[in-house]
Amino acid sequence: MPEVKVPELAESITEGTIAEWLKQKGDSVEKGEAILELETDKVNVEVVSEEAGVLQELLANEGDTVEVGQAIAVVGEGSGSNSSESSAKEDTQKNDSSSNDTQSQQVEAQNQSTDDAKQDNNQRINATPSARKYAREKGIDLSEIASQSNDVVRKEHVAQSQQPASQQAPAKEEAKKLTQQNPTKPVIREKMSRRKKTAAKKLLEVSNNTAMLTTFNEIDMTNVMNLRKRKKEQFIKDHDGTKLGFMSFFTKAAVAALKKYPEVNAEIDGDDMITKQYYDIGVAVSTDDGLLVPFVRDCDKKNFAEIENEIANLAKKARDKKLGLDDMVNGSFTITNGGIFGSMMSTPIINGSQAAILGMHSIITRPIAVDADTIENRPMMYIALSYDHRIIDGKEAVGFLKTIKELIENPEDLLLES
Repeated sequence: MPEVKVPELAESITEGTIAEWLKQKGDSVEKGEAILELETDKVNVEVVSEEAGVLQELLANEGDTVEVGQAIAVVGEGSGSNSSESSAKEDTQKNDSSSNDTQSQQVEAQNQSTDDAKQDNNQRINATPSARKYAREKGIDLSEIASQSNDVVRKEHVAQSQQPASQQAPAKEEAKKLTQQNPTKPVIREKMSRRKKTAAKKLLEVSNNTAMLTTFNEIDMTNVMNLRKRKKEQFIKDHDGTKLGFMSFFTKAAVAALKKYPEVNAEIDGDDMITKQYYDIGVAVSTDDGLLVPFVRDCDKKNFAEIENEIANLAKKARDKKLGLDDMVNGSFTITNGGIFGSMMSTPIINGSQAAILGMHSIITRPIAVDADTIENRPMMYIALSYDHRIIDGKEAVGFLKTIKELIENPEDLLLES
């Protein structure tokens, strides 16, 4: 019998966790129909059946870790029973229609437009596949749930909406296990998500397997802030509402510095050093599920507006949990901005197998000695470069940051460089 196997996901992803089976044993499945939701360390993906038939056997349970290529289900021939309540309702409606066809047709005609509107609305709502399936089975309108949540609608949200109001708050905390080892010092113990566990593992691997150092510099942001202030209104008009932010300046400056110091755009693979000839820059985005790093592709070929647009689109996709695997793999360099949270200085950790990461921080007005006789208050930003000393020498690291500093402090040079 045909087996359903975990598909190839991405070069750096070899396993995942079964988040939820969307089909159960004995259910009918169509070719190309999603049968389970798989959680990886980067994004959630649906696994589909390559054959039509009946789901004969489930070879793994929800919560199990499965590897790429592993068989997880068996699909056999035939037309299986559909275990969902929606199918039962459909069968009942068909029987009633046979006995009282005229009445059913009248009801159907009266409700058709309402049902179509609900279906269209539900399709536009940001919800997981398991939530949509559960809502269909229970006949629940997802729009009513989505209006009460700023997050993606999940199955537990739909299930919770069916409970009495008095039970909804306790149900929300049901997933958390309260452990009181000492009655006077209560704690909450809960299982880490796969994404957090994977992130923790990778961060530890980077720390243990690289000779990581961090070097710092500071940037006088006066000129770039003045340029942005002068040009922002015209920029918005010229680029259909796109705002000119600081990230495009730093992205372009990073590309210029990477070209000047190619070791920073490299990585170690066994006994080889791979120097990348492309500039796919990762931009760290904070979400409810943790930090994600999607990549802006070919930044050397994009202008400021295209980079700003791409960053905004990727950030929205990250918050809406719509990032695909293609958004998350095969980058060459990463920028993270702790300044949006108020960080004045930090030592960022290298992202995966990359050789370095640039950290931006808060812009703080500080007294600066302009020359031997003059002190002025200037908007200053500390920047940090964490790097793998096995590939990058201190001279290159310092030179890289110095190039970033010079281009940001002289943004007209950056425009010419671009």
